[in-house]
Amino acid sequence: MEAFKLPLPTMWIEPLWVTVQILLILLAGYITQRFVARCLTRLGERYPFPPQLLMPLRGGLRWLIMGSALIFVLERLGVSATVLWTALSGFVAVAAVAFFAMWSVLSNLLCAILIFTVGPFRIGDVVELVDTLDKPGIKGRVVAINLLYTSLIEAEEAGTGGVMVQVPNSLFFQRSVRRWRGSDALSVGSGEK
Repeated sequence: MEAFKLPLPTMWIEPLWVTVQILLILLAGYITQRFVARCLTRLGERYPFPPQLLMPLRGGLRWLIMGSALIFVLERLGVSATVLWTALSGFVAVAAVAFFAMWSVLSNLLCAILIFTVGPFRIGDVVELVDTLDKPGIKGRVVAINLLYTSLIEAEEAGTGGVMVQVPNSLFFQRSVRRWRGSDALSVGSGEK
């Protein structure tokens, strides 16, 4: 007597195989995303990258990895790769036009990344944006640097009473900048010579 076997219907094999492939794609995307996040965290611990730079980079890479996994899943479900890439390229074209429309914001973001990585000045330094050599520009102590602006507190000697000025980051790369660090910054920022 042969053992009683329940044959697996052939119509279940293909959907079951596609489901296993989709789960493997999603698992691979999740593991890749976790690996990249861990590498970025270690990179941030080893080198002095500010968290304001690592957080958007980590988020952008996460979206890229999971978006790629979604495209692979849709392809496994039968959506044509040509249709996916046509839709994606159309979206990228619209996004490029939108980014071109807001170039000044992107310029400030790029300059913020350069300020964080190159370090032309730091929080606590006194900086002055020089318009021309005969005319004084904006001068103050750096109190905050974010992705769009650098905040300066002007010295009270200028008659402003310690007013905070937010300078777009791109101006630091369009004009000459005077900078005083350490003990020099303390004497210059307070008006002492």
